[in-house]
Amino acid sequence: MRNNIKHPRRLMAILALVLLPVGAVAAVTTPNQSDEAQLCEIKATPGAGMVRLDALVRADKHVGGTYTFHVEKSGDGGSSTINQGGDFDSIAGHTAVLSSVSLDSKGTEYKATLDVVIGDKRFSCTKTGGN
Repeated sequence: MRNNIKHPRRLMAILALVLLPVGAVAAVTTPNQSDEAQLCEIKATPGAGMVRLDALVRADKHVGGTYTFHVEKSGDGGSSTINQGGDFDSIAGHTAVLSSVSLDSKGTEYKATLDVVIGDKRFSCTKTGGN
């Protein structure tokens, strides 16, 4: 038995070569958290007493699916709920604007949620803001 472990470095090198392809396949097929974070975004752009909320999808490859954009607003002028949604098809490497909502920014608080479904995967992002 002692002769079998005579060259531990050689044994480790052989194991590394055998296990390396397994790790590479796992890395390719496992979704990355940063990929999911970049896929879904809500961008807030203030200007002229308003705030514009854009629901965005960013992907490195061509993707298509469905989305829902839910915005709750409350403030001096009352409260409202806006729901938008539908199908989308985005081009690889580009940012697709799925929906836009403009709100009065003076004395207003909002919570916006974007849900994106691509195949059997669901992605969600939320943005809150206001004065």
